[in-house]
Amino acid sequence: MEVALAHSWLAIWGSLAQIKDNGVELLMTGYVLTDLPSRAMAKNAITIAPDGFVCEVKERIRTSDQNAVQWPILEAWAQQKQWPVNGAMTLLTKGEWKDVLTAAFEGDITPRISPGFNGGMVMLGRRTSTYGKARFSEWLDWLLAASHLAGIKLPANRDA
Repeated sequence: MEVALAHSWLAIWGSLAQIKDNGVELLMTGYVLTDLPSRAMAKNAITIAPDGFVCEVKERIRTSDQNAVQWPILEAWAQQKQWPVNGAMTLLTKGEWKDVLTAAFEGDITPRISPGFNGGMVMLGRRTSTYGKARFSEWLDWLLAASHLAGIKLPANRDA
């Protein structure tokens, strides 16, 4: 590929493309479709992408700010609520509460359970990092309601 063509690709792909051995190595990029110019840039990227590349159009995942809201709530659960584990009432970590509560949020009455690699059993958890912004908002609303119903005292300075 000629260097002039490579430079035009660099203008489109920005720092996510690099010249390699007189060619262009395309890495990954994404466009937030907010207006006609952003849509035009996305269309152009599809047009010039080499064969074998993948195009995925999806809702944006939850924001870092949304993610940050859940952790003080889950920490409150971890400090205030005991749960049966191996036949004994015990406090769970905020990560363990996230596993229990996301399964309940998703209505998962038959969770996926797998044998552990070195024995034991593992409940395969849910990943809120894959939720879109709207689904994560629903999760936070549900988590706040569940906290209220369980009598969990939430921190006053959270940004929900």
